[in-house]
Amino acid sequence: MAECHMNREIRIATRKSPLALWQAEHVALRLAAAHPGILVRLLPMVTEGDRIQGSLATAGGKGLFIKELEAALLAGRADVAVHSMKDMPADLQDGLVIGAALERADPRDAFVAARHASLAALPQGARIGTSSLRRQSQLRNRRPDLVILVLRGNVETRLRKLDAGDFDATVLAAAGLDRLELASRIRERLAPEQMLPAVGQGVIGIECRDEAGIRELLKPLEHAATRTCLDAERAFSARLGGSCQSPIAAYAELEGGRLRLRGLVGSPDGVKIHIDVIEGPADIAATLGTELGERVLATGAGELLQALAAGAGR
Repeated sequence: MAECHMNREIRIATRKSPLALWQAEHVALRLAAAHPGILVRLLPMVTEGDRIQGSLATAGGKGLFIKELEAALLAGRADVAVHSMKDMPADLQDGLVIGAALERADPRDAFVAARHASLAALPQGARIGTSSLRRQSQLRNRRPDLVILVLRGNVETRLRKLDAGDFDATVLAAAGLDRLELASRIRERLAPEQMLPAVGQGVIGIECRDEAGIRELLKPLEHAATRTCLDAERAFSARLGGSCQSPIAAYAELEGGRLRLRGLVGSPDGVKIHIDVIEGPADIAATLGTELGERVLATGAGELLQALAAGAGR
């Protein structure tokens, strides 16, 4: 097996942020270990999402972080692109697939603050920075007294602004902090019951053209249980027609061949929260995700998402 890949070069498209580069280098090491003799080269890129300083929701959402990477795949300049799956829209461009989903890291959100030990310990009127509508919705639902301010930038930029006193706290993906060896900054890992994670949070996905050769190369990196959970979460998001900037959350868990999926849609002001749970056989994960999406839509989440989409389009 290894011999037929000897001296083959695999080009990995990635963003230039430290976290994105860590993820791409991690995939490069995994590929090299699975296929001795393979040559792996990183193609770091600056995306439109990296250049935008304002709100992603009004600019077009987190999909802006992947457009240039996908263009490189479709043009043949890159063989694979490495993403945080929470940044991926529910629908991929024609001709592209998620060739492998790596084993999920910690899916939880992390509460980070200089002086406060937990989210509950934040004083009334504390300033918390986040650009995520999903986090804003759940924070405001639990703590309507908090002042939510937009905080953009990579992990290091956000921590620097926090340390400078621009904010009292922020919420970041625990997996990203762990990967950057910044776990010491985490004051509290928020249980899904406190804050339901983003679809695919904690999962590194490898996108590629839908071609047998490259998909075969990626097979050793695939983690079956993670893929099952990811299929359920992404099917839920797809049924809602949600983009990455929508206040949508979902988290699937596997136990003994059974899958349990929780899904949420919330208004950015936190006043309306539509949440439900579904359980069933793991081998129909995507069907369960779609069914949960339909159930949440039936409670009025559809009107909420339509209003948000109309507002973003103005």
